[in-house]
Amino acid sequence: MSWLSDTLTSTIGRKLVMSLTGLFLIIFLVVHLAGNFQLLADDGGVAFNEYAKFMTSNPIIKTASYGLYAFILLHIVMSIALARKNRAARPVGYDKVKGSANSSFSSRNMGILGFIILVFLVIHMRSFWFEMKFGTMPVDEFGNKDLYLIVKEAFSQWWYVALYVVCMIGLAFHLSHGFSSAFQTLGINHKKYTPFIKKLGIVYAILIPAAFASIPLIMFFNS
Repeated sequence: MSWLSDTLTSTIGRKLVMSLTGLFLIIFLVVHLAGNFQLLADDGGVAFNEYAKFMTSNPIIKTASYGLYAFILLHIVMSIALARKNRAARPVGYDKVKGSANSSFSSRNMGILGFIILVFLVIHMRSFWFEMKFGTMPVDEFGNKDLYLIVKEAFSQWWYVALYVVCMIGLAFHLSHGFSSAFQTLGINHKKYTPFIKKLGIVYAILIPAAFASIPLIMFFNS
């Protein structure tokens, strides 16, 4: 297993792991967004509760979820390790003017943006996932845990909606750099298709977080 140890301790290996886990999470966001859109169905939450039940009871989905949690943790651990190694190798730091000219806001602040997302994940998981798994929840007319009611209550509070939107803005900036950076780390870098990947990354970084943010906004103003 020395190859695994070498991979997880080398800069290149850590970047590779971050890229692969990042791309997996990018795909997951699309799937998660499709599920969240069930919140907007005009059925009193029936579709969303059915979706939530399926996601928490299907053996295949549950197994995939454990993989997702592992990938999130691995992505965080690798990012912290890389940040610490980079800081140790560059104790003085780059000139701010030069750094601003040669890099984007997102690339310079990936650590801060990642921390914002982490805080959001902790709050989000505590509010919904934890309640779904371990909380005492009401049930809907079909006997399913009424997670929709919990979400509706959360999205009726302006501060939670504001926090959600701010964190989605942070996610947008994080994705705007991370999307194309992941492909570049994997060696997918060519003058013919790299510009397309960068443009696709920008479109993705705008549309997906905006779509996520639209759900609590719609529910708040319709409550």
